[in-house]
Amino acid sequence: MSTNLTPMFAPRGVVVIGASRQSGKLGAAMARSLALFPGARALVNARRPEPDEGVYASVAEAAAHTGGRLDLAVLCVPAAGCARALAEAAAAGCRAALVCAGGFGEAGPEGEQYAEALRRVAQETGIRLLGPNTSGFFAPHLSLTASFVPAAGQLPAGDIAVVAASGGVNHALSFDLVAAGNGISLGVGIGAGLDVTAADVLEHLVGDGRTTAVALHLETVPDGPRLVEAVRRVAAVKPVVALVVGRSDVGDFARSHTGALATSWRTTRAALRQAGAVVVDDEREMVDALTALSRIRLRPDPDPGLAVVTAQAGPGLLLADRAGSDGIRMPELADATRRALSELLPPLTYQRNPVDTGRPAETFARVLDATAADPAVDLLAVYALTEPDSVDLASAAQDAGLGAGSPAVVVVGGLPEDVAEQRARLHKAGIPALTGPASAANAVRALVTHARQRARGADAPSRETTASVPSGPVDEDAAKTFLASLGIRTPDRVACDTRADAHDALRLLGGPVAVKVLDAAILHKTEIGGVHLGVRTPGELDAALDAIGPDRRYLVEAMAPAGVDLVLGVRRDPVFGPVVLAGLGGTAAEALADVAIRLAPLSAAEAAGMPDDLAARALLDGWRGGPVLDRSEFGRVVSALAAALAASPHTAEIEINPLRLTADGLIALDAVIVRTADRT
Repeated sequence: MSTNLTPMFAPRGVVVIGASRQSGKLGAAMARSLALFPGARALVNARRPEPDEGVYASVAEAAAHTGGRLDLAVLCVPAAGCARALAEAAAAGCRAALVCAGGFGEAGPEGEQYAEALRRVAQETGIRLLGPNTSGFFAPHLSLTASFVPAAGQLPAGDIAVVAASGGVNHALSFDLVAAGNGISLGVGIGAGLDVTAADVLEHLVGDGRTTAVALHLETVPDGPRLVEAVRRVAAVKPVVALVVGRSDVGDFARSHTGALATSWRTTRAALRQAGAVVVDDEREMVDALTALSRIRLRPDPDPGLAVVTAQAGPGLLLADRAGSDGIRMPELADATRRALSELLPPLTYQRNPVDTGRPAETFARVLDATAADPAVDLLAVYALTEPDSVDLASAAQDAGLGAGSPAVVVVGGLPEDVAEQRARLHKAGIPALTGPASAANAVRALVTHARQRARGADAPSRETTASVPSGPVDEDAAKTFLASLGIRTPDRVACDTRADAHDALRLLGGPVAVKVLDAAILHKTEIGGVHLGVRTPGELDAALDAIGPDRRYLVEAMAPAGVDLVLGVRRDPVFGPVVLAGLGGTAAEALADVAIRLAPLSAAEAAGMPDDLAARALLDGWRGGPVLDRSEFGRVVSALAAALAASPHTAEIEINPLRLTADGLIALDAVIVRTADRT
């Protein structure tokens, strides 16, 4: 099957199969939408052909009477007839098709048969298929509107591509982007994705010179590794901003903390972020991010500095406050910069960062220039209202040289018509203009995130030979022996077959000890009373053994010093393959869902950055005299565990919970290894 989607998105000719004269019909709406397409166009209606009116009985007949090749077929027929129509189109020379109809997999067994018939025709003929269940796509620069929403034909051409799981979201995002002063290079609704998926469209966009930034909306992921690779390829040459649906998904695998926390939503977001996408939380943030990233980018930098220049103190403080909560550095301006500003601004204004100019005067452009030139400033955010007899913001920004060479985002406040005029001028100059402090903060966060990701680069994952995961059922003692072979510290312990062995272990280790049931089939020992801590005397040991029950094996283990408990797990995700999860340990993990996720294998350097994703990361940096996490040690532990899973196809999951951070470093207090056979 061809990987070339040019016949789909830049066809020489289009044929509508199922064209209709009845205005309420899909075929009529599609014919109207395509009326402005300047290439070859043809209409097919097998039931009511009117050759004199340009409506033919078959695609072959239409092709014979059309002065140009018909690359794209738009199918506006019921689900039951789509496979036949697709085969007819392929036989007549069409190389791509759009199927808008519903009634396929979502309609039950009969619909699934229709879907399978479509797949089979596509595979046998090589014709590329977009849909079904989509409102279509549009390419404004070609005046190509293959959508049953005719208003899409009025979208202006631009440089932002939209790749959306839903045709409705494709249209909604495109209209929102245009309302924010942008244009569209390509807008695609994937729909059911029987053939063409988001990964296919992303790969098409890698070499699309018209597109400078990509919006990616996802609901489900059929092939995780392929999607990640496609995002990585696009993100290497142009920004990708991603929005993932499914925040409330709790997943269907919750035998362990790792499975419960690595939901599809979290894992998909983490995978996209690792591939280089800027991941956002909602469509408003997506529009703001793309408005900025389609025009400017920061140089790669792990910690870019932001300066705020505001003509009104309150809105500027809103922007600065949000930047602080987003973890964006706002450096104090250099002495030389402040001296320059003091000569341009009234003495009562604040000039350290943010810079409050008061009501802007004729010096505003020089204030912008001086602040942007500060050596600690990588990005400038500007706020001003459009006021009579005040500074012309667009002119001042251009006079200051803001734009690609001096990255800045500008917020214009005022009456809608005044704002629209200023925004148009700023955008023409390559300066992203936003409509409020919150939107500007969204844009700033996206620009900084993109700069940090580019600075991070792609470290090569560890390829060192690792120890083999034990075969067969693995109890806690065997799991910890395996961890020790990877260089992961574990407490001193003794596996005991009898009560007498347990008493010998207590005498050997001394108190206090932890006494646990030792059984590979029990994943959550505390839930059945299988864990007793702080055991010091033979009497306390007997009480613990009685509580665990007879005919059991026991693990007697030295108690670890106090510290901060983490959970660290690696598992095989059904979509993305091996993934790593790290977060707070114990019940806090599930209650707060404060976790970091990466695809495996990964390098120790990349793994070392995972704790920085956690909201509770301060607990790992000596909080109130507590222990400090050695990031390099953590990275080595994570990388080794991830490599072990990747190298062991019959292992479904390895989890350490808790992995305790102590004054002496990390120590694994409990460990579980789940074989693939145990998951079925």
